[in-house]
Amino acid sequence: MTINQAIEYSVKENKLPVCERFYSLQGEGYYTGKAAYFLRLSGCNVGCPWCDTKMSWAVKESDFMSYEEIISDVLSVKADCVVITGGEPTLYNLEKLVDMLHAHGIAVNIETSGSGVIYANIDWITLSPKPNNQVIEANFLLANELKMVISDQNDFVVAEQYRKKTSSNCFLYLQQEWNNKTTLSIVIDYIKSNPKWRLSIQTHKYLNIE
Repeated sequence: MTINQAIEYSVKENKLPVCERFYSLQGEGYYTGKAAYFLRLSGCNVGCPWCDTKMSWAVKESDFMSYEEIISDVLSVKADCVVITGGEPTLYNLEKLVDMLHAHGIAVNIETSGSGVIYANIDWITLSPKPNNQVIEANFLLANELKMVISDQNDFVVAEQYRKKTSSNCFLYLQQEWNNKTTLSIVIDYIKSNPKWRLSIQTHKYLNIE
């Protein structure tokens, strides 16, 4: 199923394609350590070569779940927060799902590359632009946190360009590319010289949890 077919099917059937779902701890960024229900949607229009969730790129008809099925699964655990990620979650209209979650008193966070319009009333927006993807300008000002994955020195230049487009209240994070262990030291040195940035560590990988 192509991305366009998936988007059309989602609208027609009132469903979303779910690659995986699980209840765990947020491992990165501002909410590190917080319990959250993760909803990973299928379909990606970015396709980073170092992506650690490439299984989410493709969409199958069997992936689709109704809003009611998703809500029921969320309510089966004690989650007070749902993190919608991908893939690229902004490919789909999330307004109805977000409203339904809010009706149950559940906060909704999203992690996005910024390539799509963020229509829904999201409580927390993690903007994580990827190499070669175009970010919609309005998304910079909507972002509660900017998280940049660093694989080499050139990424710092891009990070600073994006930082200047965010609001003064936006939290700024640098995160090493997981498969490139040599980048951690250069990220730490950069943050020490540029303390407006913070270090984001993928703690869930060190803890060996989802």
